[in-house]
Amino acid sequence: MELIDRAAERDTLDRFVAAVRAGESQALVVSGEAGVGKTALLDYLAGNASGCRVARAAGVQSEMELAFAAVHQLCAPMLASLQRLPAPQRDAVRTAFGMGAGPVPDRFLVGLGVLSLLSEVAEEQPLVCLVDDEQWVDRASAQVLGFVARRLVAESVGLVFAVRTPSSELAGLGELRVAGLQEADARALLDAALTGPLDTRVRDQILAETHGNPLALLELPRGLTTQQLAGGFGFPGTVRLSGGIDESFRQRVTVLPEQTRRLLLIAAAEPVGDPVLVWRAASRLGIGPELAAPAVEAGLAEFGTRVRFRHPLVRSVIYGSALPQERQEVHGALAEATDPQLDPDRRAWHRAHAAPGPDEAVAADLERCADRALARGGLAAAAAFLERATMLTLEPTRRTERAVGAARANLEAGAFDTVRQLLSIAEAGATIDLQQARIDLIAADLAFVTNRGSDAPSLLLKAAKRLEPIDVDLCRATYLQAFLAAILAGRQALGGGVQEVAHAAAAAPPPRHATRAHDHLLEGLAAHFDEGYEAGLPILRRALDVFGIEMSADEQLRCHWLASVVALHLWDDEHWDLLSERQVELARGFGALSELPLALSSRAFTMMFAGDLTGAACLVGEIRAAMDATGSHLAPYAELGVAALRGRQAEAASLIDATIREVNLRGEGGGITTAECATAVLNNGLGSYEKAMQAAQRAAACSVEMVLPGWALVELVEAAVRSGHNDVAADALRRLAERTTPSGTDWARGVEARSRALLSDGDAAERLYLESIELLGNTRIRTDLARAHLLYGEWLRRERRRIDARAQLRIAHEMFGAMGMEAFAERARRELRATGETARKRSTATGVTQLTAQEAQVARMARDGLTNAEIGARLFISPRTAQYHLGKVFTKFGIESRGQLDAVLPD
Repeated sequence: MELIDRAAERDTLDRFVAAVRAGESQALVVSGEAGVGKTALLDYLAGNASGCRVARAAGVQSEMELAFAAVHQLCAPMLASLQRLPAPQRDAVRTAFGMGAGPVPDRFLVGLGVLSLLSEVAEEQPLVCLVDDEQWVDRASAQVLGFVARRLVAESVGLVFAVRTPSSELAGLGELRVAGLQEADARALLDAALTGPLDTRVRDQILAETHGNPLALLELPRGLTTQQLAGGFGFPGTVRLSGGIDESFRQRVTVLPEQTRRLLLIAAAEPVGDPVLVWRAASRLGIGPELAAPAVEAGLAEFGTRVRFRHPLVRSVIYGSALPQERQEVHGALAEATDPQLDPDRRAWHRAHAAPGPDEAVAADLERCADRALARGGLAAAAAFLERATMLTLEPTRRTERAVGAARANLEAGAFDTVRQLLSIAEAGATIDLQQARIDLIAADLAFVTNRGSDAPSLLLKAAKRLEPIDVDLCRATYLQAFLAAILAGRQALGGGVQEVAHAAAAAPPPRHATRAHDHLLEGLAAHFDEGYEAGLPILRRALDVFGIEMSADEQLRCHWLASVVALHLWDDEHWDLLSERQVELARGFGALSELPLALSSRAFTMMFAGDLTGAACLVGEIRAAMDATGSHLAPYAELGVAALRGRQAEAASLIDATIREVNLRGEGGGITTAECATAVLNNGLGSYEKAMQAAQRAAACSVEMVLPGWALVELVEAAVRSGHNDVAADALRRLAERTTPSGTDWARGVEARSRALLSDGDAAERLYLESIELLGNTRIRTDLARAHLLYGEWLRRERRRIDARAQLRIAHEMFGAMGMEAFAERARRELRATGETARKRSTATGVTQLTAQEAQVARMARDGLTNAEIGARLFISPRTAQYHLGKVFTKFGIESRGQLDAVLPD
């Protein structure tokens, strides 16, 4: 039948495909109840997409546990273009699709690879991708396809999903809601489906009960007798139509011969629609080809080059209404018919559904499937296999082991409620310490992932202690993770703060291998928190010196953030710069995209302190793109830091409030201290010294948070002196010197000298200011150097040495202006004016202010020599979209090539 009405929907789809033909990208969700005509609309779109290549895929309920099944179905005809993708993306897609071996791919790198693949195919011909029954698409595919849909911009790719209710993976996409037909069209469709006369009252009742649902209008009359159709039962209220479309299908299935019903059940349990496999399984149950005829005549299914049901509801009705024993029987036949070499996972899944009770052989088979799924990056699939294996296991020790494995897989897949259920099963059967230790560790990891503060440190500490006599390497790694959690939790840690972790870690068994960087980190942190700054200093320096040597990429990624914290703790700007840069390179190079937001945030702070606020702001955009792409979340630390250093009061205040609210809910005390440090910096720049002092005092009070209190003490000295609280400043300087004097780096000595100068007079003050400028001039920390020039200039002016003051204040003003530290630049300008000299405000290039955030990012990366593919990989967009944004940049600046970007973009 042709579509009746649907003029508005057809118009939307016509405009959709026209836009794709014109070079735009489109994503659309077609939603509505079962039977409302979503598939018919997809068919309409496919039939009217002339000039476009059309690719289709459909979710199938029984395939929901097979990783990347739907996205592989969609992309299979395009894999010849895979070679044109950047190597990391190509390898990730190949591994995910089971086309080759390799390291476990990050699922977001797979998404980026699929985006690039669709973009490459669309270079030859506009591409329309149709995904039906998205609610039954496997989770890995749903994540990838949702990721791709949100990043389509200028690829000539259209992606349409048909779904009953849009899932979270489709959030934010345009939606076409398909409702029932209007009464006149519903009446016309019903009349077209009838083969005989229909009583007017019965017609009215059908129209009322179906609410314009096309499939219901076609199917429900089939369940009525001739007498009912003619109105022989009298009043409309006495005519009982079936309770729904599924009931109509169920009635039509019930009257079929028993062997035909079994054949349909085989087809319903076999999601691919492979007729060879269906007939092979049918023959094992003594079912011949002739038994398909009744199902075909009833309009329920087709048996041709593919086995296809009239509607997905037919499949679900057949499968759902079968008895458990009947389902087990057909799954057993399908398992026997499935080639164990070509499709071992589907064979194992059929065997699992065929098992009437616990079955060790099947459970072991499912474990092997889980291993293969993990190797492809299919965490959700591995979790499903292991969970099913757990249910099929009777022996307590193995059941516990499998429950622990399933819990770990579900944790990594983000199914946190399921983790808790599986941990309960595991705890009930745990009989040995190793099992209980692994259970404790997963519980701790769950707490850390879902709530970075509060109880995570104590749970990790408990797990580490239990692991001491069992697995030394895992025990030490867990102590290191406990340190990380405790530093983040800071003041809000419950029952397992850094002091408790340090005391326990100091007594941990020594490593069984040659001491490496992570061992030094653990011992140095224990010494610092147990015995003081000087005790931990040499051990932590050794850790930084050997970091990366004989460490796997995975070990480095796990420890990099903590190593960066240590570099800051030691006032070691050289290692801080190297470590932050290396962390981003590792996360990108190895496709660890879930680690990218934290790595980029750390790098952004390095750039901020180096005075590259524009570069840091560019990274803020990358952080947002990475969080949006991966669904991860991180408080806006980098954005907050940039706003505070720029001195943008309203913007910074909003971010500070948002950060404190967010981290308070999680119990992440370190985030509160970060916000208070930012408040102190902001107000010191604005000259609101009382506010700066109060914020710095709160931040400096939390020594358990390791790095931030040191920064806060520097701000506190300046704010307290400027607000007339010299006693507070003197105490802050004493505490600061307990860190900076033992450290002895140029950065540490420079900020200490600057802080001492604020509390000194005469020649001593001048000597200290000059010493500070010299020392900080040897570092990468340009923000502190500029502030040293500013404070020295302010002191000279107060000493009535106007000419000398102008020289220092000009340097400070120029540095602050170049870096974009607007509030501090204004403070320097006011001081210059007080010396009798007027400094002009720096103007921003007009073209830059016209760029969107993403255009500015693309422009900077292109200026720095990145290709479109490299830009796309960093911003989670396709190379074609990168070129699209670059074209808009050229237009706004009135330039024609990348070579001209250097002249129009600020340094």
